[in-house]
Amino acid sequence: MGLSDMSPPRENPDFATSTAPADVVRRQYLASAAGDLEALRATLAEDVEWTETAGFPLGGTYRTPPGVTANVMEKLALEWDDWIAHDDTYVVDGERVVVLARYTARNKATGKNLNVRVAHAFTVRGGLIARFEQFVDSASVRAAMTSD
Repeated sequence: MGLSDMSPPRENPDFATSTAPADVVRRQYLASAAGDLEALRATLAEDVEWTETAGFPLGGTYRTPPGVTANVMEKLALEWDDWIAHDDTYVVDGERVVVLARYTARNKATGKNLNVRVAHAFTVRGGLIARFEQFVDSASVRAAMTSD
């Protein structure tokens, strides 16, 4: 198994069309940060399984690209300002990509800031994200959503 630990992939002339798993995952993060749901959906397989951690406000498994964006990204935008997943470390093993990242945001209802570490596990097949699983301290997210 060839594991590699690296910073986010560098953009190269072929980045936009690359099917390399790390490039596909990186495009997903860039699309998410830009709020470009169409570009984000373009990184997802039609039969994608996207799992948000149990206890996370949107915990559950979502399927299909429109199902993922409607039930995760669009709902996050309703409750949070400037929700961003900052991807900083990639560990790649074939079609599997684990990303260590950080969520930052401000909750609209409480005004509290969120700054929490997260790990994301992806499986990329045929140049598309087939599986995603989130690991996050859900208590920190819920605390930012709760008034003192």
